[in-house]
Amino acid sequence: MLSYPAAIPLSNRTLVRLADLIRAERARRRSRWRRLDPGRQALLVLAHLRNGDTHTRLAVGFDISCSTAWRYVREAVDLLAVLADDLHAAGERAARLAYAILDGTLVPIDRVADQKPYYSGKHHRHGVNVQVLADPAGRLVWASAALLGAVHDLTAARTHGLVEVLSANKVTTFADKAYQGAGGTVRTPFKRHATRPHLSRGQKAVNRAHARIRALGERAVSLLKGWKVLAKLRCCPRRATAIVAAILVLHHIETRRHPG
Repeated sequence: MLSYPAAIPLSNRTLVRLADLIRAERARRRSRWRRLDPGRQALLVLAHLRNGDTHTRLAVGFDISCSTAWRYVREAVDLLAVLADDLHAAGERAARLAYAILDGTLVPIDRVADQKPYYSGKHHRHGVNVQVLADPAGRLVWASAALLGAVHDLTAARTHGLVEVLSANKVTTFADKAYQGAGGTVRTPFKRHATRPHLSRGQKAVNRAHARIRALGERAVSLLKGWKVLAKLRCCPRRATAIVAAILVLHHIETRRHPG
């Protein structure tokens, strides 16, 4: 088996923070011996989440079994996921912004036995629906739990209670046409329909301005999917929520926006 050195585009701060979490958990469990020390385990987890390295490749690279690599990743992901902001904390953070940008994205998954609920007609593929909240500069503020890929973006936002929380915190939120009818403080572009077959010049101008603002939200989606494990999840789709939450915490550590 050939091997080669690889880089992970993250700072040492993120590695140290994750290693500290793993070390503290081992001390809590009174774990006497592990195949890898906390620093090496943290490096393995970051290689999986950021670079998308599979458990098989990690097992070879770190000279451990595939099952041990899987267990190490799962353990660290669960440690990180519990640190993620809940919706109310995200709403309070968004309240300090001039406005927020809401968008939905599909995280592709492997084929599953019950495929229909995961199939997105919009994207024409199987996956899970994740709602993303961005600030005016396009920085990632929050990402939701994963829902079935067949769920519409507006339904997903309502299921999570996003519209209610953003409205309660008086956060003006820009979203695309998929959120038409959301109400509250969510602003969507004008849309043609049976009673309005044509848009006026003023409405078109508003839509162009709206699109310029909303386009920055795509940066937040790109930041989330910059973690290559989300290019296609090869685990159980029910693990998607924990993985997204863990990535959100690591992203905020990397950008110095997470306490501690």
